[in-house]
Amino acid sequence: MAYVDTEIASQPDCWRKAASLSAERTGALPERGERVAVVGCGTSWFIAMAYAALRERAGHGETDAFQASEFPITRRYDRVVAITRSGTTTEVLDLLDALPEGTVSTAIVGDGDSPAAHRADQTVAMPFADERSVVQTRFATSALALLRAHLGANITALAADAEVAVRTPLPIDPARIEQVTFLGRGWTIGLAHEAALKCREAATFWSEAYPAMDYRHGPISVAGPGRLVWAFGEIPPGLAEDIMATGAAFVHSRTHGCHAVLGGWAAGRTPLDPMADLILAQRFAVALSTSRGLDPDAPRHLTRSVVLT
Repeated sequence: MAYVDTEIASQPDCWRKAASLSAERTGALPERGERVAVVGCGTSWFIAMAYAALRERAGHGETDAFQASEFPITRRYDRVVAITRSGTTTEVLDLLDALPEGTVSTAIVGDGDSPAAHRADQTVAMPFADERSVVQTRFATSALALLRAHLGANITALAADAEVAVRTPLPIDPARIEQVTFLGRGWTIGLAHEAALKCREAATFWSEAYPAMDYRHGPISVAGPGRLVWAFGEIPPGLAEDIMATGAAFVHSRTHGCHAVLGGWAAGRTPLDPMADLILAQRFAVALSTSRGLDPDAPRHLTRSVVLT
């Protein structure tokens, strides 16, 4: 079994630990009314996107997400939250060093003794969610569980969904698919981007991600038999029908309380929270990798942390 398989399966327990940690470290996390920027690279950036949308929707204050190298340093924020599993990513460290005086910084890290932990004003360390794998899975979702718990989400219920997601059969056989597009809306756009990244990283597989409302503005042209569209969360009316009319497979855990697969309905599935649905997408990416004869623990051209000279 690959390291990543074990780490994916451990997510329900990690989410519960993250919820407890959120209650312990509440002072290190954004306060209601603060103007907040959340930054990261790769997976961490996509988690930042999801949290930023959730925080604004919850009425906690203006929240923006940025890739760390693209942070607008002249823009004023009360707090910058940096999500970085390794705590060694060059762009994140450079940003923490460059923040203007008066901006509070919080680092959410796997290693509490990492450079980012020492450079930030406050640190939330999650060693229980740190990973041996290059491809991130449990650290990313546990960081989001931590932040969602701080917004008042019921992580116990989400962890129950995660328990289902780690053991339920995949909604579709990866060997039947030649391309996949992930869709999201609002906070799940970040999850869609993360799911697509997992397929690219683990399996060198052609994958894309778009806002669900924008999908019919061009990207649907690549849909067809042998291709898959996977949607997270709420979708626009009529989108499922438009996708299935192309002959593409469609997976969505919230359409009529089930997954739609290859133009038909696979009934009997209970809708999962989109964060738990991301676990299914992680497992799909790993299955893609192994079906293509690849090692998901050794993704091509990637290292566990990007450290630039």
